[in-house]
Amino acid sequence: MRIILLTSSLDSGGAERVATTLCNAWAARGDFVTLIPTFSGGGTPFFKVSDSVDLVYLADVVGCRNKNIFNYFQRLLTLRRLIKSKEPDVVISFLPNVNVAAILSTVLLNVPLIIGERTDPSSDHRPPFWKIACRLSYRFSDMLTVQTDSVVSSVGQIYTGLRMVRSVPNPLPEGVEAQDRQDSNRRKVLLSLGRLSDEKQIGDIIKAFSQVANKFTDWDLNIFGEGPLRQALDEEIKNLQLSDRVFLKGNTLRPWDVMSTSDAFIMTSKFEGFPNSLLEAMGVGLPCIAYDCPSGPREITRNGVDAILVPVNDQNSLLGGVIELMGNEALRESLGAQARESILKRYQLSTVLDRWDELFCEVGVSA
Repeated sequence: MRIILLTSSLDSGGAERVATTLCNAWAARGDFVTLIPTFSGGGTPFFKVSDSVDLVYLADVVGCRNKNIFNYFQRLLTLRRLIKSKEPDVVISFLPNVNVAAILSTVLLNVPLIIGERTDPSSDHRPPFWKIACRLSYRFSDMLTVQTDSVVSSVGQIYTGLRMVRSVPNPLPEGVEAQDRQDSNRRKVLLSLGRLSDEKQIGDIIKAFSQVANKFTDWDLNIFGEGPLRQALDEEIKNLQLSDRVFLKGNTLRPWDVMSTSDAFIMTSKFEGFPNSLLEAMGVGLPCIAYDCPSGPREITRNGVDAILVPVNDQNSLLGGVIELMGNEALRESLGAQARESILKRYQLSTVLDRWDELFCEVGVSA
């Protein structure tokens, strides 16, 4: 099977990691896979792309990195020619702006197109232009994929005229090992991992930790990720006099390695699509606490059975959950083991690849 996957870039985000994981897996089983980042600035992969994957940066083919209307149409024409030359059996795209470009670039090419939303469209805050563009164009794709069943049930009210809507979760990357806590003398770690941006609400985590830091003196808070709020968060940490307990660690290429030497995981997003960090933390066997935001956490945790879910922005409930996890080693052990068993059963890579094969069949492609 010949597969083209389009994504905006190959930076350190969740969509990029999933795109890379899927392309590597399809190539490993013998499919002919072309991965095309469409960002006009080009770039280099943050995650390892297999040598068996044909990686083509659209900006390199266009030969121009200017951001203007003329260049946008030039990139669309180049993308269309590129797709046509590869003769794919199916084209897949991730993220709204890429979805629109994929739809425009495949008109009359007679190739099945599966587009993908990576967040809950009812909760995100994309610019009005892209909201309108998505509403006008999505009906011309063969299938829209989302990441949870709850979004499947609501997305038709946002994008009318869709041919098919299906859910497919993110896979747990291969090589995610169980948590290793052999060194009992090291300091314990409460872990946060996500973009340092408004929707992740990392400040809520810092605030909660500051309220329990004096009670749990053997714990630190490690925050992994980069983003526009880094400087503001750094100032907040200094103002709370927690610079020796709370650390902004930057990005990490293998987050599950960081998770495997932590003791608990926390996530306070306003909204999600299908949070990789929560999925992987549970897959490692970390006990987790998360805001019950739309969408993803409720489905991943089986309605709070496999982790502690608290109402979004309920700081008191968040604080209570943090105290419960940090103060109860037996709970951390049992909840972490339960989380790992549940995640491995439902989200291992082979299971998600089987789901994609089902979707390929539904749009008329034989896997």
